[in-house]
Amino acid sequence: MNPSLPRSASGASDFDFFHGQWQVAHRRLKHRLCNNQDWEEFGGSCSVFPLLGGLGNVDDNIIDLPGAPYRALTLRSFDPAAQQWSIWWLDGRQPGTLDAPMRGQFTDGVGTFYGDDSLDGKPIRLRFLWTMAGPDAPRWEQAFSSDGGTSWEINWVMSFQRAA
Repeated sequence: MNPSLPRSASGASDFDFFHGQWQVAHRRLKHRLCNNQDWEEFGGSCSVFPLLGGLGNVDDNIIDLPGAPYRALTLRSFDPAAQQWSIWWLDGRQPGTLDAPMRGQFTDGVGTFYGDDSLDGKPIRLRFLWTMAGPDAPRWEQAFSSDGGTSWEINWVMSFQRAA
């Protein structure tokens, strides 16, 4: 059984399930878009807080990357007119650079967000999926596409468990 993420009529509370403290299990490809299947697994933690009277949130992440742990944050805001979320990533190793936003929404309990970036100087399409692996166990997945979204390579999965 795969429970759905909650969804409000307006969409503004789509990420309310995520407020609080989390332990995170990361699974990440070591090399992306090169037919590599060498995954690494590591832990982390995440604290999520609402902002903008509920129209946004921020999460503060500790990512225990082996040999090089770091901090990062995600900023999310909801545009009621567009019924769409925007998501930005700020990596603590590059604190002067805010990534281009991902944009999307929740439909039938799945949050799907798209954006554009580059990898090794080549343009790529990005996709984030938010699903619920079980009660109080959200799952985030990142995928890259080098062919405009025809095919996708999943390269990072974060499984969350609410911290005690």
